[in-house]
Amino acid sequence: MQMNRRTLLGGLFAAAAVPALSACASGITSLDSEGTAGGGGGSSKDGVTIGTANFTENQVLGYLYAAVLEAAGVKVKVRPNLGTREIVFPALKGGDIDLLPEYQGALLHYLDPKATATEEGEMQNAITVALPAGLQVLPYGMAEDSDAFVVTRETAKKYGLTSLADLRKQNGKLVIGAAPEVKKRQVGVIGLKDVYGVEFKEFKSLDSSGPLVKGALKKGDVDVANLFTTDTDIQANDWVVLSDPENLIPGQHVVPLIADRKADSTVRKALARLGNILTTAQLTELNRQVDKDKKDPEDVANAYAKQHGLAK
Repeated sequence: MQMNRRTLLGGLFAAAAVPALSACASGITSLDSEGTAGGGGGSSKDGVTIGTANFTENQVLGYLYAAVLEAAGVKVKVRPNLGTREIVFPALKGGDIDLLPEYQGALLHYLDPKATATEEGEMQNAITVALPAGLQVLPYGMAEDSDAFVVTRETAKKYGLTSLADLRKQNGKLVIGAAPEVKKRQVGVIGLKDVYGVEFKEFKSLDSSGPLVKGALKKGDVDVANLFTTDTDIQANDWVVLSDPENLIPGQHVVPLIADRKADSTVRKALARLGNILTTAQLTELNRQVDKDKKDPEDVANAYAKQHGLAK
């Protein structure tokens, strides 16, 4: 990622509450040898229900989880496109689903809006401290996908925009487009104002790095769009990703969030293997196949899993 992950998680509480991190050669960091501080009393023998949020990449990840778990002999059910984190997290906590593909920084800020950790290992610790009883994160993978605030090349030249700090010079003049929840998130309108002093003329509720927000950016209906860094349309359209000198946007490695009751060694090992193989570039390509080639997310995930020896 383009940001410096320099902020340390302070305090003896976090150090005492969470075991020391062990860095694997693969680049995946776990909280102990099993990948969690929660211990291993769960069982997947009755199957695992996987939920996903309402955007392409999360659905692809959900089906990738399903593919590797099925290959490990676990019965799975996928409930895709359930909605935003504000919907899927309570569903996991309430027992309607057992497993979610998550993103470190976004999950941490959902759990603790005042969190300052930005480095991967620190965030893993902080998430574990902040999670409610009954839930745990498994080792995070190599692949990551972060929020990005994007403008067209023309808009960047017109207003002299290269970083999020530059938006303040145009306070009250620019329109931002994003998913509705971004209006109330720290990595969104609130954080842009708190950290950079940015105020927009208007907020347009659209979708999560989807056709609505990207179409609005192309047409000029919005000046700034909140997209994901794995969105292939950014490069295809020569859009400008505004830099983040104050590290508002944390690192976003993909991380499985699971209920303790299902987190047995079979599940842990299968998901860790996927995390150690799937790269950001590969995840971007899978997104492209769904969004551009109009392939089914489940088919794309299954093909990837077979190609990389994760499923038969």
